[in-house]
Amino acid sequence: MIPVRIADLPGHVGATVELRGWLTGSRSSGKIAFLQLRDGSGFVQAVASHAEAGTATFDLARALTQESAVRVRGEVRADPRSPSGVELFVRELERVGSSEEYPITPKEHGVEFLMEHRHLHLRHRAPWAIMRVRDEVERAIHDFFATRGFVRFDAPFFMPTAVEGTTNLFEIDVLDDQKAYLSQSGQLYAEAGALALGAVYTFGPTFRAEKSKTRRHLLEFWMVEPEVAFLEHEANMQLQEDFVAYLVGRVLERRAAELELLGRDPRRLEPTAGGGFPRITYDEALVLLSEAGEPLAWGDDFGAPHETLLGERFDRPLIIERYPSAVKAFYMEPVPGDPTRALCDDVIAPEGYGEIIGGSQRIHDLALLEQRIAEHDLPREAFDWYLDLRRYGSVPHSGFGLGLERTLAWITGVHHLREVIPFPRMLTRMHP
Repeated sequence: MIPVRIADLPGHVGATVELRGWLTGSRSSGKIAFLQLRDGSGFVQAVASHAEAGTATFDLARALTQESAVRVRGEVRADPRSPSGVELFVRELERVGSSEEYPITPKEHGVEFLMEHRHLHLRHRAPWAIMRVRDEVERAIHDFFATRGFVRFDAPFFMPTAVEGTTNLFEIDVLDDQKAYLSQSGQLYAEAGALALGAVYTFGPTFRAEKSKTRRHLLEFWMVEPEVAFLEHEANMQLQEDFVAYLVGRVLERRAAELELLGRDPRRLEPTAGGGFPRITYDEALVLLSEAGEPLAWGDDFGAPHETLLGERFDRPLIIERYPSAVKAFYMEPVPGDPTRALCDDVIAPEGYGEIIGGSQRIHDLALLEQRIAEHDLPREAFDWYLDLRRYGSVPHSGFGLGLERTLAWITGVHHLREVIPFPRMLTRMHP
């Protein structure tokens, strides 16, 4: 008998099928045992009655412990009261793998306990739902760029220098006492890719050695970074809006059930899927912050409280553009006629989740880029290859980086980034 996944059971009502999975919980009442099963694709209740299954099967059903691996054969019956729409009525039951004293019981457990047992916690409903949303977003990333003619372009993880400064680098020793750094970003290499292939994107883990313990920080997280030749600032912001709207729309289309399992109302995300993100300048943002009782001096960068105040004013992401050049990276193109401001933007998620995208038009003039490297006291020799991109056929080009975990935290409505990555790496967490 070919096994059937739980997710596919509604298409087999009336049929006898085989299900392979694990027991998440059980209860019994008289001569009936109710088994809660999972198989990775979903959850379903199996009903084992003494009358239909027989004594041996019924006794085994009652003896199974949490997370026992099982093989079940039975009839699929429709049940409108069930979240899956069906139940499985057991005919045969086999224990494939035993599970004794499983540590994560139905009682409440603290966050640290669950993180210490993350390898097991991933089996439970909330992490299961989050990982399925994560999978959908990752697939959607590739689909979005593939349909627009982008090429996946893989940047190295070992870097000769920093992209945006040296204060939060992980330094590593390589052969012959050479020093290298774990990648903060694939952007500089993506720029080379864009000038070769037109439109590219990198997607992979990045590393920031920030000594921060906030809910918005991880030492290792995933970034998607598109880079496009001949793309300028306004079109870059539109690409960001289209991208985020597509990702959210895709989750609403295919993973609304997982959002509801997490207690996340999909209706909160519907405005984002429709696009039309509001856009304001840095200067306008300062006015809004002042009106909210959080004044900043011109030239100050925004922190998490400021991003929260600004993002909560809107029901969809907010784009803030034209920040002071002094608080942004060396490679950002200045506003024409105003070198104190950069052609850059951040996308701020609503509901207090903060920045999910940072992007800019890149400097394409060789002399100006050389000047900026000097002003930032960066090692010229490490950027010789990067300057070559301006020596040989330079064009205006733009790109951005989207932090996957921050985006997922907002979409799923969870509090901390550690919840949306399988095995979080933080200042206080390196195990398992």
